Amino acid sequence: MKSTIGVYLLALTMACAAAAQQDPTKSVLRKAVSVKMPVSNQAIEMPDAEDENATVVAVTADGNLYLGTRPVQLSDLGKLNAETVYVKADARMPYQKMLTLLDTLRPHSVVLLTSTPSNTERTTILPPYGVKVMLGRQ
Repeated sequence: MKSTIGVYLLALTMACAAAAQQDPTKSVLRKAVSVKMPVSNQAIEMPDAEDENATVVAVTADGNLYLGTRPVQLSDLGKLNAETVYVKADARMPYQKMLTLLDTLRPHSVVLLTSTPSNTERTTILPPYGVKVMLGRQ
């Protein structure tokens, strides 16, 4: 019995050590609101969207807004301090809601996150992809 517990503890220690030595160049999955993102073959890699300090706004199909995983109101987004805001919007969301969101985010650089383009080489972990949007005068 004692040897079985010892084996389990050794396996747990090895698993923790392997996790601590994870390659820092690999993308880390972060907790987020799940949406069905649109696809764009013009999208490029946006590794900064995976940064733990990145400002990510998610919009669900029914138009609900989230800052990270926290529900927010549109008026709250006008007070953001981030230079770049990554928008992860559901492809089925109302178009008017997207225009209103973009208008609110006008003072910021906005990147619309997309699904991985179909012409991208598949690897085990894919970085985020997106399209930078230029909004009127800045």
